[in-house]
Amino acid sequence: MKSRYKVTLAAVLLGGGIVAGSLMNNSVNGASSSGQPGTADDPVVTKSYVDQKIAQALKGGTTTNASSSKSTNSAASTTNVTSNVTTSGASSTGKASTSVEQTEELKVVDVKPGQKLIAKAGSEFILRNGYAVVFSMDASGAIDITSGTEIVHNQAVEKNHLLSFPREGRGIQVKEGQKFGLVVMVRGGYTLQ
Repeated sequence: MKSRYKVTLAAVLLGGGIVAGSLMNNSVNGASSSGQPGTADDPVVTKSYVDQKIAQALKGGTTTNASSSKSTNSAASTTNVTSNVTTSGASSTGKASTSVEQTEELKVVDVKPGQKLIAKAGSEFILRNGYAVVFSMDASGAIDITSGTEIVHNQAVEKNHLLSFPREGRGIQVKEGQKFGLVVMVRGGYTLQ
């Protein structure tokens, strides 16, 4: 008798749960807007339309066409990305160095054997091809964000790992004995020595 009672109780509870769930689902569906998306009651808008309306609101309601809005957006994005390339003649080691200051843009850099790619503070590197080791003048090195570890001076860098350089003067170089260079994706400032 007890097992029959348990089966009946389970069936009643399961059925009651299904009924209550379907009633709750109907009330949630009714809470949405009355129109279908894309109708006059609930229009679908494009990103360019929203950008145009935001630009109008910021300018005090002046009307602009789509082409001027696009040129304004491209000019604004150009001002956000600053690029300043300087090449110095001979450094203290007698080799030419190239310093690049970049923000918010990934740049592919080729590093030849014997060269060092020195990061500015806050720069990020991703080794795409080649065998590299970390270069650092002090006990600390680079932070391997992908694996969550710190890589110190002369320790190998794994390919496709995101490296962060919190201080200036640290970087990567081609591993000793390698005849091929490195391909590195760089975000932030760097110096190639």
